[in-house]
Amino acid sequence: MRTTVTLDPDVEQRLRHASHGSKENFNAALNDGLRRGLAHLAPAVAVTPFVVNARPMGLRTGRDPARLHDLADDLAAETFAVTTRKLRKALKK
Repeated sequence: MRTTVTLDPDVEQRLRHASHGSKENFNAALNDGLRRGLAHLAPAVAVTPFVVNARPMGLRTGRDPARLHDLADDLAAETFAVTTRKLRKALKK
């Protein structure tokens, strides 16, 4: 990853000294220093990954789970039509 970092003058001086003393380039000295400085932040124990225990949804054959929103839209439209018919009948009386 390429990024811009603003270093304090004393940090830059230490990095330049480290890169000249070890014959490695400035970027390598910077990465090495960051790794050493951040090493104590690494988790001591490996985190167990989250696992999803899948189970059958019990859908009827022919129902596509990826298209359930279409079924919900159809049911909402049907409910709207029934409600509208009831309201029209009530207004006619």
